[in-house]
Amino acid sequence: MLETLLKEKFGYSSFRQGQKEIIDSIIHRRHVFAVLPTGSGKSICYLLPGYVMEGLVIIVTPLLSLMEDQCEQLRAHGEKRVKALNSFLSYQEKDRILGQLRDLKYLFVSPEMLQNKKLLNQLAKIKLALFVVDEAHCISEWGHEFRTDYLKLANIRHTLGTAPCLALTATANDHVKRDIIKQLDMEECDQYIYPIDRKNISIAVKKCETINEKIEEAISIIKMVHLPGILYCGSRAWTEQLTSIIQVRTHYRVAYYHGGMTSEDRILIQRQFIDGELDLIVCTNAFGMGINKSNVRLVMHFHYPKHINAYVQEIGRAGRDGKQSLAVLLYCPIDDEIPKHLIDQSYPDDDVLARIFSRIKYENAKLHSDELLKIMQEEGASETAAHFLQYQLVQFPNMDLDMEKVHNKIKSTIHERKQHKWRELNEMKRWIETKRCRREAYLELYNEQVIEKREPCCDHCGLNWDIFRKGKRETRSLEKMDTWEERLQKLLNNHLKV
Repeated sequence: MLETLLKEKFGYSSFRQGQKEIIDSIIHRRHVFAVLPTGSGKSICYLLPGYVMEGLVIIVTPLLSLMEDQCEQLRAHGEKRVKALNSFLSYQEKDRILGQLRDLKYLFVSPEMLQNKKLLNQLAKIKLALFVVDEAHCISEWGHEFRTDYLKLANIRHTLGTAPCLALTATANDHVKRDIIKQLDMEECDQYIYPIDRKNISIAVKKCETINEKIEEAISIIKMVHLPGILYCGSRAWTEQLTSIIQVRTHYRVAYYHGGMTSEDRILIQRQFIDGELDLIVCTNAFGMGINKSNVRLVMHFHYPKHINAYVQEIGRAGRDGKQSLAVLLYCPIDDEIPKHLIDQSYPDDDVLARIFSRIKYENAKLHSDELLKIMQEEGASETAAHFLQYQLVQFPNMDLDMEKVHNKIKSTIHERKQHKWRELNEMKRWIETKRCRREAYLELYNEQVIEKREPCCDHCGLNWDIFRKGKRETRSLEKMDTWEERLQKLLNNHLKV
């Protein structure tokens, strides 16, 4: 029966690893936690049960810009009973979808939108088949700091009834797994954890002495290897700066992408990349999750991520078609300042925290009040730190508490979270510095082993860069074009004419 549905609805003749077992648990109304490697067809695990079970399938997903893509993919398979509910929509559009909930089979929604009381009231009136948290690692990675609505999903799930819960991710070490299961309150669940090794992705780390040397190395690799590609940077400013440099120094179609852009611009850039209208995206970690593009040949990190889970997630966006692909991380010592700064910015320091609590006591500010965010930011807390602190404060039910004890409790929580972040960062640094096989080193952190080592594996095992070089025909076609110096001069000339 399941195989027949798979063929009829999605055009596949057989299940991939893990899909059928996960679906079987779901239709027997079991909660499921599943780790499936990138490109393994995770969406089938929640889409197919929708045709077997009565009621609505809710899919909680972190990226608003991808929701409509996911809806379009379903519509392409003939499923019209699907909607995405997010902040892009006008009030009238949201209201129209709320009126259609009974007629839907799939609803894509952000964790923030699920806080809407009007939506929750409507959902409480209809039968739910399945509650899905896609990209569930975001609960652990983002939930404790700047997207704290992730930590409210368990309460919402219980409010909406007894539908089984499916938590899906491509990477989760033991800490992340335990955190996801705890935060979703699904200790009694079936667990399906499959190997995360992507044998067709070769891994390399190149060490540079200076930023200029690293820029030159990045340009050299981009010119040499097959694209399309994704280039990750540690800040919004760097995505824009590198994009400008690459546009001048190469003939590729390049654009930047980060969270500071408008929603419309992000959707446009994402669509252009998926449709093959761009060769390279230069981005922060805001880009890539859930991107349905199988032929990415290169993932490069200009700055290293804050933890190994993020690194494995990001390189996993290469080679989903099974063809040989390349992951390169460029490192120079000054890079260490970026993740340190990001960790410090995520939490208020002791002085800022003390000033905030003084204001709360002096002004008798309500802990559940919107005034809190204003007070925090006025006293010097970053936006991320303010959201973290606001969530911590609303865990205390009333103002009759000893505020000094609350202050000390939150101070202790900040210390614990920082220590955890530093441990993750040091783990990432040790991986960069390792002399061992890089694949073995990162798999060990997930209690996995290399089952079959395929060449080319990594820079320590011996990486033949010729495998990734473009053919002569491609090189010749580029040689006919202007040099980057000539292109720069043309840009300057055009500017002077204006």
